[in-house]
Amino acid sequence: MEKVKKAIRSMRGRWDLLLLFSIPLAWYIIFQYIPIYGIQIAFRRFNPAEGILGSPWVGGLYFKQLFNSFFFWELVRNTVLLSVYQLLIGFPIPIILALIINEIRFKKFQKFIQNVTYIPHFLSLVVVVSMLNIFSDPGNGLFNRIGALFGAMPVDYMAKAEYFRPIYILSNVWQTMGFSSVIYIAALSAIDPTLYEAAIIDGASRLQKIIRISLPCILPTIVILFILRIGQVMSIGFEKAYLMQNPINMETSEILSTFIYKNGIQRGQFSFSAAAGTFNNVINFIMLIAANFISRKTVRTSLW
Repeated sequence: MEKVKKAIRSMRGRWDLLLLFSIPLAWYIIFQYIPIYGIQIAFRRFNPAEGILGSPWVGGLYFKQLFNSFFFWELVRNTVLLSVYQLLIGFPIPIILALIINEIRFKKFQKFIQNVTYIPHFLSLVVVVSMLNIFSDPGNGLFNRIGALFGAMPVDYMAKAEYFRPIYILSNVWQTMGFSSVIYIAALSAIDPTLYEAAIIDGASRLQKIIRISLPCILPTIVILFILRIGQVMSIGFEKAYLMQNPINMETSEILSTFIYKNGIQRGQFSFSAAAGTFNNVINFIMLIAANFISRKTVRTSLW
């Protein structure tokens, strides 16, 4: 009881921080936790006129339909491959960029590089995909002009299934690496400068300082962000994939998020798409728990 009173007194002394914290807390409760109630749709034959509770309960019927459908494993394969490639290529690049920016001694040039890589984050996905369509044009596209310098034949890259993943991943890296590097730059700026001074006295090179000081100091930040990224391995935003889709590249561009959007929003198959979304979220949850457990046991850093 005494501990409770002490906690209440401590909270009263920090009412301003609690008030500030209440805004994001309310957002999460309203938009993230309350909607979990709607997960019942995946287990009911949902009819908007009857409501969630009024719709008949069908159990795992829609999950069986999903798992037995001929396209299910192709959807999972496309989603996992796209996410894994994006993780392998896209995750380390912001770290490398942050280390490069941190090593630039000329401050104006440092700010210039940071701004140039940061600006693409603010471009609309519609604009980015439109740029990709223009660059991929077989006649005057930038990609084909560069390829022509090396004797390559013109190719409509956006209409080829085998080019969907490279274009998606590389354009995503270009658009997000500057924004994603900000947190690493902040972590690097928090490193005690005396560590670098001691390394210089010991004769360490710039590369040795990065390996021996910079990377170990920001390792906890890297691990936390990696765990969070693993927890989203099955969640790829449908917007860009949907915009880049066409009937020719569908065999590699159709992923779970675009499938859920098409069936849930466009075709009105609410229960079936809710089952697909539930499966997607369960896999993400399992991956998050597993990644956090492994991280806690190996590098002693975890979310909880």
